[in-house]
Amino acid sequence: MFEELIRKVDLKIKEELEKVDELERLNSEKVLNAFIKEQVAETDFNATTGYGYNDLGRDKIEKIYADIFKAESALVRNQFISGSHALTVAFFALLRPGDILLSITGKPYDTMDEVIGLKDNPSSLKSFGINYKQVDLVNNDFDYDKIKEVITTNKIKVIEIQRSKGYSTRKSLTIDKVESVISFIKSIDKNIIIMVDNCYCEFVSAKEPIEVGADIVVGSLIKNLGGGIAPNGAYIVGRNDLIELCGERLTLPGEGKEVGPSLGINKQILQGLFLAPSVIASSLKTAIFTASFLEELGYKVDPKYNEERADIVENIIFEDEDLLIKYTQGIQANSPVDSNSLPIPDDMPGYTDKIIMASGSFTQGSSIELSCDGPLRPPYIAYQQGSLTYTYGRLAVINAAKALNNLKS
Repeated sequence: MFEELIRKVDLKIKEELEKVDELERLNSEKVLNAFIKEQVAETDFNATTGYGYNDLGRDKIEKIYADIFKAESALVRNQFISGSHALTVAFFALLRPGDILLSITGKPYDTMDEVIGLKDNPSSLKSFGINYKQVDLVNNDFDYDKIKEVITTNKIKVIEIQRSKGYSTRKSLTIDKVESVISFIKSIDKNIIIMVDNCYCEFVSAKEPIEVGADIVVGSLIKNLGGGIAPNGAYIVGRNDLIELCGERLTLPGEGKEVGPSLGINKQILQGLFLAPSVIASSLKTAIFTASFLEELGYKVDPKYNEERADIVENIIFEDEDLLIKYTQGIQANSPVDSNSLPIPDDMPGYTDKIIMASGSFTQGSSIELSCDGPLRPPYIAYQQGSLTYTYGRLAVINAAKALNNLKS
């Protein structure tokens, strides 16, 4: 039964996979051109320690990121421990006591609750007198009327747009929708700083947020752009004045981007970025296969296999706690690292609900390697993302689905 179904799915998704191949070509050309323009050399792999003065490779990496994103400047550092850390640095860099941060994509990731002050924490933005407002999405798009009302009746300093869905049930936001809302906001108040959380979304489209009017963009290197090679880190790209502020918040005022040792990570960051278009293409193909295959097995999925994608995340809506747990365990069992581990739901820092997470990855928490996780709450959605190669991702999904089908029957 399964072999026949697999052949059916392979035929069904063929055209969608060819679209991904073209996207990979476009993004590979973008990366290669940046490497050539900045004349990457073997000496750029050299390590610096201590203060990190005159780290030529680190500085060249930041020029390459700025080239790729069409940004004025970039901050790409291993001192960032995660995308959430980079977002936090940006918030504290750009906002001052009395300022207002506005999210126009509803509540951000759960890991931002204590950063913003939605959950009490003496180190939150709220504890520093920085205010927060929120406009929810309507029918998976921006609520333009409400946005206009808020920004015309309040002095908004920063607007945050989170493109990926996080652990919500909404759709992730395409670059076209982001472009439309940025144009709308700038027509009302061009001084508002628009910051885009681009995690999981890089190289999924032909354009990136800076190209459609964003002022500053943030992402993680253990997601898309690390290519499964970078062991940690994150990036912030955008206007030069804003990046300078972020640099001084990450390190210290007066030194900013001039300090921060690379500790030998430059080669991994560059190699990961070089491979990223191919790895992201594999992640997208795995997501497309997952959507078609699981839907054929009778499960709800989002997005569907032939829908436009904004990120590498595929939702499988199980509507059953046991099915969510079993599938996640199946992904772990078919991972290259810790395949003998059995994921169980548990509390995790920054999250309200218990989380089950499969991540048999070479880098801890790497979402660009095949991972699957979800909160233990209705409708019991598995959030699957990544895969270093399509072949490995496809194998894991098929085997996880086989175990799942046994449970269902």
